[in-house]
Amino acid sequence: MTEDDIKNLDKEVKKLKRLASEWASQLHDLVEDKLPAGYQEIPGIAQSTYDACKAWADANARLQAAQKEAA
Repeated sequence: MTEDDIKNLDKEVKKLKRLASEWASQLHDLVEDKLPAGYQEIPGIAQSTYDACKAWADANARLQAAQKEAA
């Protein structure tokens, strides 16, 4: 993997972390502001939060492997 590839992957990881944080914030807001009345929203927001965190974790693992390989 080239240095540019690693830089691009690093940008992707940062973007995915931001998206995961945004979903986590929505989940937090749901818990603080809408429960118990908004309980129907839990599965959708929770799944989206999980998916965003998983995407970040997968990309971060690829980045760490690429950085280790490049070192």
